[in-house]
Amino acid sequence: MNSPWLGDRSVLVTGGGTGIGAACAMMAARQGAKVTICGRTASKLDAIAMRIRAEGGSVHVVQTDVTLEGDVVRLIGEAVKFGGGLGGVIANAGGGGGLAPLHQQDVAEFLRVMHLNVLSTLLCIKHSVQHLARSGHGSFVGMSSLAGHVTHQGFGAYTVSKAGIETLVRNAADEYGAAGVRFNAIQPGFIATEVMEGITPGTRAYESYVSQTPLGGVGQPDDVASAACFLLSSQARWITGQVLAVDGGNSLRCGPDYSASIEKRFGKDAFNPSAS
Repeated sequence: MNSPWLGDRSVLVTGGGTGIGAACAMMAARQGAKVTICGRTASKLDAIAMRIRAEGGSVHVVQTDVTLEGDVVRLIGEAVKFGGGLGGVIANAGGGGGLAPLHQQDVAEFLRVMHLNVLSTLLCIKHSVQHLARSGHGSFVGMSSLAGHVTHQGFGAYTVSKAGIETLVRNAADEYGAAGVRFNAIQPGFIATEVMEGITPGTRAYESYVSQTPLGGVGQPDDVASAACFLLSSQARWITGQVLAVDGGNSLRCGPDYSASIEKRFGKDAFNPSAS
């Protein structure tokens, strides 16, 4: 079960009940880590925990809202207790909102997404960094997106928040390098998760992703999990302040075309503010 990468380390994965977070948790456990997973939905967390334990892994479940500071304090405390410290964090929890041009953005929804992505990452940094420093091998991985690097029309706060995560980890890498803690981020492209199930072959959005991806096709959650676990490990001991694209090369070109979805709601002049 143990490997040279994460054997006996304590690792926290937020948003660990589905998609990329679940893949990260399962891979970290396979590599020998004592994994704490958190999320809002207990049933999803319990299902992943059952799979990890069935493989002989060690896992602890905490139902948490990572946008609430009190919840994050409790979460970090439980991860430290379960793992006998904390050596790695994958801050994967996050999400987006409804598609809309910037001049049609709902302010409350915009702020909700910013809190879900940026504030939650800040809170995880704030309350984990002292434990990561004490571990002697602390590593923090933030979860950005292709949308944090190339434009995604109509994605509103999601693009801004993912770029914010990248800036957070870069600044944290600078601030806490002297304490021996590394901070990096990952930019997934189109990954086949539950969130992307509605983007099917033949649609304008799906085909725009694939046509702009040099390697073709779409990625899998394990593609991102492999990168995240590598960045947590001592194999990446000299890597900090970096943003790694796991996108099949999509970021070399341009973002996806969601115009069909946006036009359904706002009409063919969706991006013409004078027509509103």
